[in-house]
Amino acid sequence: MRNILIVDDEPYVCQALRRVLETSGNSVLTAASAEEGLQRLREHTADLAIVDIVMPGLDGVGLIAQIRSEFPNVRVIAMSGGGNFGLSEYLPETIITHAYLEAARKAGAQGTLFKPFETQQLRDLIEQVAGPMPAEAL
Repeated sequence: MRNILIVDDEPYVCQALRRVLETSGNSVLTAASAEEGLQRLREHTADLAIVDIVMPGLDGVGLIAQIRSEFPNVRVIAMSGGGNFGLSEYLPETIITHAYLEAARKAGAQGTLFKPFETQQLRDLIEQVAGPMPAEAL
């Protein structure tokens, strides 16, 4: 079993990711802000953090840098849809999304995802970043 922290200011994103990851045998905690995410990491062990980039207050890039500093063994996946767009304006391959995710990579994220993404993309990236699920969890 992996211990995964999801940090996203959109509750439905946290809920959806929690459902997907728990059905794959993971233990999942969620946080609605970067500050709350850091507090969760200080209180609980995590193998992996999945971090949204665009959040109020401390953004995801700042959170990733803080995770790298305080919790160097925690692997990080950054995700972004590029900011506050209406659905009709959303373009997953916008330049701004690439810039956000490149900044996240430079801050120390081992993997990145464009929102929206498929469940299998998430699972594959987790395997790539965190390694195979431990045998005792299977």
